[in-house]
Amino acid sequence: MVSFFTQWYKQKFSDPNAITLVVILLAAFLAIYFLSGLLMPVFVAIAIAFLLDLPVNRLGQYGLSRKWSTVVVVSVFVGVTLLTMLGLLPVIWQQSSNLLQEVPEMITQGQSYLLTLPEKYPQFVKAEQIQSMISMVNEKIIEWGQAALKASLASISDLVALLIYLILVPLMVFFFVKDKKELLASFSVFLPKDRRMATQVGDEMNQQIMNYIRGKVIEILIIGTVSTITFIALGLNYAVLLGVLVGLSVLVPYVGATIVTFPVILVALFQWGLGSEFGYVLLAYGIIQALDGNLLVPLLFSEAVNLHPVTIIVAVILFGGLWGFWGVFFAIPLATLVKAVLNAWPSSTDFPVS
Repeated sequence: MVSFFTQWYKQKFSDPNAITLVVILLAAFLAIYFLSGLLMPVFVAIAIAFLLDLPVNRLGQYGLSRKWSTVVVVSVFVGVTLLTMLGLLPVIWQQSSNLLQEVPEMITQGQSYLLTLPEKYPQFVKAEQIQSMISMVNEKIIEWGQAALKASLASISDLVALLIYLILVPLMVFFFVKDKKELLASFSVFLPKDRRMATQVGDEMNQQIMNYIRGKVIEILIIGTVSTITFIALGLNYAVLLGVLVGLSVLVPYVGATIVTFPVILVALFQWGLGSEFGYVLLAYGIIQALDGNLLVPLLFSEAVNLHPVTIIVAVILFGGLWGFWGVFFAIPLATLVKAVLNAWPSSTDFPVS
């Protein structure tokens, strides 16, 4: 057994470049795991910098300096973001408030309908089962209400931090984009010279992350806009709120679409019942999800992601559990990182065992 592990170690860790890659990955993992709360604005700024790097490079091809290209692109991005937030946030807030006010009535109607099931289908449903289900739902609603109250109280103390982030993040984005080469050169000074594998993995992941973030933002905008317009055209209540939720649901592959389906179905059901309008909403929503999964995602991510769906789901669960929202957002690039490391790792034939 000892001889087996000794041979395995010599095969996999004989190359100093492999040791360097392991050290870099381990240091990055520990830094993110223990300092993610403090470094969250930095992660946000890096993600936005990846998004804006392409338009800055395109402007540079037309003769504009890196500095002024960054000024133009960052200014446009901040301006569009502020206008979008000022236009959408009041509507989303109003629709969210109205929906929360209607939730008690929805719950009452749902409970009344459930209580009629034992009379309609006595051979399948018992009154005791319905009462147990209603009690469980009421307990969960109380728990969710308490959690929401605690979150709202905690969010008050985070307002100051949010305002600071709104100032710091655009500044960091500006310098990350403008001084990209200088920052990377300064960071590389601290790395060992034997870093061929780390450089190979880094170059691959740089392109992967840029393609992924750019594609994901485009997917969110397209799906969110199409869903909102469709819900408005069908006359669905809370169309803007539900459209935004559908757009944001693409952040979590497979799982997000499943979760956001429930509010869409419930709002349509309580608005129209099991009528033709309800069917039209389900049909339109199904078409949007089908086009997203079978047309939009292959077009946007054909070069960025080549992973099995099971691998993606496992990555979402694992990295989401480790790093929350950003773990979920970067689950696919992180899974691709693992794949790139495995592909770059020396095989048993690279270094003969002595």
